[in-house]
Amino acid sequence: MERPSILEHAGQLAETTRSRLLLALDGHELTVGELCSVLQLPQSTVSRHLKVLGDGSWVHSRRDGTSNLYRASNLDEPAASLWRLVRQEMAKTADAGQDRQRLDAILRERRSRSQAFFSATADRWDRLRDELFGQRFDLEAMLGLLDPTWTVGDLACGTGRTAEALAPFVHEVIAVDGSNAMLESARLRLEAFDNIRLEVGELERLPLADASLDAATLILALHHVPDPSAVLAEARRVVRPGGRFVALDMLPHGHEEYRAEMGHIWLGFGREQIHGELTAAGFDRIRFHTLRPSADAKGPNLFVVSATAPQAAPAVH
Repeated sequence: MERPSILEHAGQLAETTRSRLLLALDGHELTVGELCSVLQLPQSTVSRHLKVLGDGSWVHSRRDGTSNLYRASNLDEPAASLWRLVRQEMAKTADAGQDRQRLDAILRERRSRSQAFFSATADRWDRLRDELFGQRFDLEAMLGLLDPTWTVGDLACGTGRTAEALAPFVHEVIAVDGSNAMLESARLRLEAFDNIRLEVGELERLPLADASLDAATLILALHHVPDPSAVLAEARRVVRPGGRFVALDMLPHGHEEYRAEMGHIWLGFGREQIHGELTAAGFDRIRFHTLRPSADAKGPNLFVVSATAPQAAPAVH
């Protein structure tokens, strides 16, 4: 669509009502009803002028439930320069000053409604959010903090649950597991992703080059391996200097039946043990955190530990 000329733009702003509307919408989203209150004009008049402003690309609207919200558009430079001049003059007028007072009142009322809601629901807010959106969706959102250029290793990937969570937020996920059956389940789960690579391999001998990962995860796997020290050393080998390693596993527990029923070799790990193993493997900046148990969980309590591969090896004397 051909852009309006500067003369057409000037003609569209020549009507004072349209300039007042644009001033109110400069930095705010408002409904037609709210604009009627700000300018103290009937809806038919406001709607007619909004149509002209929309046709001239001064404003745009979006649907929000049953309402249309209007906002000033991002302008090209000729239109932006014109608007700066008009806004400077318009802001000095008595009408604009009164419009601003009424707009401030509307914005205060919005905040009051929101504050009243939260005051009334503070004691049930967590439950309400869980009912609407499910549990721990906030933790999934935190994956957006990951660097989108990273290559992340999902070590002992199992059926691909962790890889599935990571893939939308990073450049590539390399999912490794020693079980062909697990990898086949992961393949079915992850077929929609084109940035996940599945590799068969043991944790003690990862099919990955030195320093090839920006980060690596090891989720509920360490208690299954015969030699945790070897696994952590291998994780250190494949994580680049400055890269991160995160493991999640069980705290020490007394469920001896897990050895026979689920193939567990170790009955959990304590803080000092894990810290010592990671230090021996060559990691530093180790952080250990016990997770809050879920109300419906039946297994032992869990911990998460994170560590960093040092930027440079210590000097040898």
